[in-house]
Amino acid sequence: MIQLMYLKRGFDTQKAERYFKERRVPVQTVDLAKAKLGARVLESVLREVGFDALFDQSSAAFKECPSRYSGNTRALLEAAAQDPRMLRMPIARNGQRATVGYMPEVWERWTE
Repeated sequence: MIQLMYLKRGFDTQKAERYFKERRVPVQTVDLAKAKLGARVLESVLREVGFDALFDQSSAAFKECPSRYSGNTRALLEAAAQDPRMLRMPIARNGQRATVGYMPEVWERWTE
């Protein structure tokens, strides 16, 4: 099952939900305002998409985070687990595979 994690229903999140709904793909949605992300989940997404794709370095939450100066990725992941505003949205997971943002070309391969 595909998991779609988001912080608020932004434009890309709505497009992602519509993409899966139109193709009748079951999706589990997770609102990160209500549920916390685990550090292990973030680690698996980071391995799949990379640092620059996962973290929104232009966001106010990222700029305010003292862990960004340490160079310690683990500390940044723990901070992001507490404050998901540091991350780009939506995060889609299919097992160990993951995407960040609106990525229909990747999701098409997932649903074949």
